[in-house]
Amino acid sequence: MAEEKRLMKGNEAIGEAAIRAGCTAYFGYPITPQNELTAYMAKHMLDKKRTFIQAESEVAAINMVYGAAATGARAMTSSSSPGISLKQEGISYACGADLPMVIVNISRSGPGLGGIIPSQADYFQSTRGGGHGDYYHFVLAPKSVQEAADLTYEAFDLADEWRMPALILADGLIGQMMEPVALPEARDLAKLPKKAWAVGHQGETKRPNNHVTSINLVPQELEATVRARFERYAQIKAKYQRCEEVNIDKSDLILVAYGTASRVALGALEMAKADGIDVGLL
Repeated sequence: MAEEKRLMKGNEAIGEAAIRAGCTAYFGYPITPQNELTAYMAKHMLDKKRTFIQAESEVAAINMVYGAAATGARAMTSSSSPGISLKQEGISYACGADLPMVIVNISRSGPGLGGIIPSQADYFQSTRGGGHGDYYHFVLAPKSVQEAADLTYEAFDLADEWRMPALILADGLIGQMMEPVALPEARDLAKLPKKAWAVGHQGETKRPNNHVTSINLVPQELEATVRARFERYAQIKAKYQRCEEVNIDKSDLILVAYGTASRVALGALEMAKADGIDVGLL
């Protein structure tokens, strides 16, 4: 059962939800508007004797996540738009190696360094893979601080179950706003599922040596792994693709929005309704 609601910034709620989900390793690099998340992890991960490292760059951070995930740790990183772009090679490698991890994008305006105001311009990068090669990953897009916490908590389970990264696609508005949030119960690390594929020691049971890599120089084998991955994508799409529908069945005009923009769209829907216009929201 969730505890009483707490008033928290989105960045901090994401961090707390990650810790409660069993995140044992966080690697990041400062960038506005997600700095509170990194600061929160720096304080609370170390308090719980878990791993926190402020890397020397975004590139280093994502590769540290790769290494931690390969050992079976619930690993996480976060950044904002240009920082996420710098991580794309590592994300592609993680998808090629079938490694679970959680990546948080508190997105800001671009292109280039752009500005620090909230933006949703990273949608196509996030939902089309982002880096080189044929791959996708989970994308979870919250519209509130509560959803940001809930989806972060869920992201670790989805990543582990399907062996792929899960991306929280939020924005600077979610990261910086404060809202009441009911946080989930903390996971018992000892009860998290073991990962037989991981490298290193996974308890007392003996198993063969594992090798985690994204390289495959045999064309037929590489094709087989890509095909198998896309079969998983189809299963995920059928099982998990989801959205909220408001007044869809009664409307000829449908607004389509996600994240914080959907809150604005909902307000427009209510204004249209007051004028006698039936509008739906997807």
